[in-house]
Amino acid sequence: MLSKLVTHEQAVEHVLDGTRLMYGGFGTIGSPAHLIDAILHKGVQNLTLIGIDAGYPEIGIGKLISHGRVRRLITTHIGSNPEAGQRMMDGMLEVTFCPQGIFAEKIRAGGVGIPGIVVDAHVRGERMEGAEPFAFAGRTCQIEAALTAEVGIVYAKQADTYGNLIYDKAARNLNPLVAMAADITIAEVEEIVPVGELDPDKIVTPGIFVDYIVVRGGGNS
Repeated sequence: MLSKLVTHEQAVEHVLDGTRLMYGGFGTIGSPAHLIDAILHKGVQNLTLIGIDAGYPEIGIGKLISHGRVRRLITTHIGSNPEAGQRMMDGMLEVTFCPQGIFAEKIRAGGVGIPGIVVDAHVRGERMEGAEPFAFAGRTCQIEAALTAEVGIVYAKQADTYGNLIYDKAARNLNPLVAMAADITIAEVEEIVPVGELDPDKIVTPGIFVDYIVVRGGGNS
């Protein structure tokens, strides 16, 4: 069985100008920080980011925003990154907000091949473009499109060479969903072991969803 282990430089070859990039992490917890640094170092522009928050100005995904590499952000909040808020107000960053529960479900739907989800229009608080309201089960609902990406970057505690992933407590967050919803998934891991050494009961993301693995701290970081 061939190993999926590559360097950071090889991994980010798949992130190009204009790429639709999905990322795991909540703040700094479970964030693939070294992959983000490699993407920043590569110098790509006009990215569309999909993730639960905007990180911090110079920590995690926020670096890409602060350095002007992002054209659009689909997220649940940006309060931890004042630079994102300022760029949005200045018209330099297009931001689409979504409640966290709906956001997670849209990514999950994308990962399992469902084109959209039914959302209570009152919970959503606004009608999305192209989402016509309709009555269902006594509620006013709308259908929202699933979220997918060309490239997804995730963080995990352990992986084997096939890409089976084990997460560490809260660092799991949205990483498993992101791994499923991207055309190409790159996992940044703390430790990599041969196939067969991980406890099968602890594996959360099967290796079939992972295309490449990088070791945290290795490569261009």
